[in-house]
Amino acid sequence: MRSIRFIPFDQLHQKYGALKDAHKTQDLIVLIESQSMLKGAQWHPERLFFLLSSARHFVQTLKEKGFNVLYHKAENTSAGLEEIQRQHPDTPLICAEQSSFRLTEKLHARQATFLPNDFFLTPRKLFAAWASEQKIFLMENFYRKQRIRLNILMQDEKPVGGAWNFDKKNRLPPPKNHTWPATLEHHRDAIDNQVAQELQIQPTTTWATTRKGAVQQLNTFIQNHFANFGPYEDAMALESWSLNHSLLSPYMNNGLLHAHEVITAALKAFKTGTIPTESAEAFIRQIIGWREYVNGMYWFLGPDYRHNNQLNATRNLLPLFTDPNKTSMRCMQATVTDIHTRAWVHHIPRLMLLSNLALITGTHPHQFLEWMRRVFIDAADWVMVPNVIGMGVHADGGLMMTKPYAAGGAYISRMSHYCKGCSYDPTLRIGESACPFTTLYWDFLDRHKEHFAKNHRMAQQVYGLNRLADLPQLKIRAQEVLAGLENGEI
Repeated sequence: MRSIRFIPFDQLHQKYGALKDAHKTQDLIVLIESQSMLKGAQWHPERLFFLLSSARHFVQTLKEKGFNVLYHKAENTSAGLEEIQRQHPDTPLICAEQSSFRLTEKLHARQATFLPNDFFLTPRKLFAAWASEQKIFLMENFYRKQRIRLNILMQDEKPVGGAWNFDKKNRLPPPKNHTWPATLEHHRDAIDNQVAQELQIQPTTTWATTRKGAVQQLNTFIQNHFANFGPYEDAMALESWSLNHSLLSPYMNNGLLHAHEVITAALKAFKTGTIPTESAEAFIRQIIGWREYVNGMYWFLGPDYRHNNQLNATRNLLPLFTDPNKTSMRCMQATVTDIHTRAWVHHIPRLMLLSNLALITGTHPHQFLEWMRRVFIDAADWVMVPNVIGMGVHADGGLMMTKPYAAGGAYISRMSHYCKGCSYDPTLRIGESACPFTTLYWDFLDRHKEHFAKNHRMAQQVYGLNRLADLPQLKIRAQEVLAGLENGEI
């Protein structure tokens, strides 16, 4: 045997990683189903189902193509590899660079040889070179470099449409009486049913578990959703959990789709003239900009970054995050219910509802991070650590984001349908009917006014505290709200 090729559950693509140059018969392709993953992490059942079934389908595909594949169940990844290496002594262990510090350390201990991770468009060394030259790590600067380097949406060395991004056109609230395109349903096969039986769950039909299904999801997005993605990408609507979002992140994060083929499909559609520039740019920016930036920052900032807590937040995770019945806030009820149903909500509920509430309540960053990692289907470590610690709860003191994403009820009212019919009024900051987001937003600014007064992007908001004649009453109400949230009564 030439080598053992270890394939983790987030590198399920034959053309990339350790499989790219693997020999069908002379290399042993190994995937390990970790029992600790099933027992210890308490991950969302939908996520476990997706990961396990996708891996088993991938193994079946490789076997059908003639690969020598071992799908090995073990207590954990290290134990599984140790067993296999014991059976094949002196056979080199080869893998692609892993997606987390933890797994990288485990494979170093197994004396693995690492190949470059080409599941991203930006090599880690290239990103590190860019980051090392920056005074501040602005994603927008990185994104523009990406556009030029990859020659995407460029014409005569200038951005297509005359602007690098079209954010100002892409902040529309959800329209009234709008019919959103239907989401694609994925039928379950024998492998799916076996995994579901083992997990003792009834999975939704939301997520594909095969390469074929992932490609169908990509095509559905391009055909039915892409054109209107941009304008409503920040909207939140009760009548649609997905709006025009692509639902592709799980497949790019487990390898069933590669960023290159997603971008290629998007550019092909754009060239037909049927996709507005603002939608094409917005979607492509999420992939070649934000996705690549977050992965690069994860590796650049190092393993200790996740422990940041610059705002000294100490509150335990609120009950409403795990039980939507523990709150009367309509936006949080709907969002947490959606998470319970299919392990997913789009980026604005994640940022402006979930993370925003964790931020302004002073929830401990590590507790919130661990909850986010458990409940989302696309929650790879490299995704969640920078997104939560840096962007979501501003725990890094502004290393990634120049200002915290804190907001009151006015933002939620403007960008969603949640507030109509809610028990709380987003325009009020004091009194029993005041929106908790509005009350706590101002209380958050007051608690951290000395810290944020030094931030030029926050100076105006902090100064606004001086105009609040009811600040003493607001601080009292804030304590009532916090106590109510802790008790699951608000």
